[in-house]
Amino acid sequence: MNRLSLFLSALLLSAAAHAQTPVPAAATTASAVFGGGCFWCIEADFEKLPGVLEVESGYSGGKLVNPTYEQVSAGNSGHIEVVKVIYNPAKVSYAALLDYFWHHIDPTVKNRQFCDAGSQYRSAIFVENDAQRAAIDASKAAILKAGVIKQIETETIPLTTFYPAEGYHQDYYKKNPIRYAYYRNGCGRDARVAEVWGTAKH
Repeated sequence: MNRLSLFLSALLLSAAAHAQTPVPAAATTASAVFGGGCFWCIEADFEKLPGVLEVESGYSGGKLVNPTYEQVSAGNSGHIEVVKVIYNPAKVSYAALLDYFWHHIDPTVKNRQFCDAGSQYRSAIFVENDAQRAAIDASKAAILKAGVIKQIETETIPLTTFYPAEGYHQDYYKKNPIRYAYYRNGCGRDARVAEVWGTAKH
């Protein structure tokens, strides 16, 4: 085989190898972190939303490394009970997540949600990038303009580290349905949400 033939063969092999190289796919998942009071409840709520793939309970917002439930629930760790929502952005947008979040919490109160009081139960949206921040600002403005609620105490906090909660907290509503239902009903969560957003039955 002469040099020209060798050169052409090399070119063909290179082209074939290049054609077989997979093209990186567009991102099929994204994440968002929310604090909406008891993470058992907000986890259960988000897992009902089409397009959400997984929800994990955890802690964020404080400086304590690897916090435990006991440390967070005591109220002096700086952390908040939160959930990390993994979702498919092709099926549900970040803006839709925000709208869903607002309508499953009471954003009018500070340092509490429903029957749980303390900074560890305050409502918050954790920001991962500029696009999320812009969406949050637009969402807040739209809510206030609509006039259903007069104030928003929900904080916007830059996301640093998300710490997963202990295993027994994950999917608590599935593992302990009776205890979970008793807690949620006793805490008045759904009744208060309906009252805040004007969907309560009279």
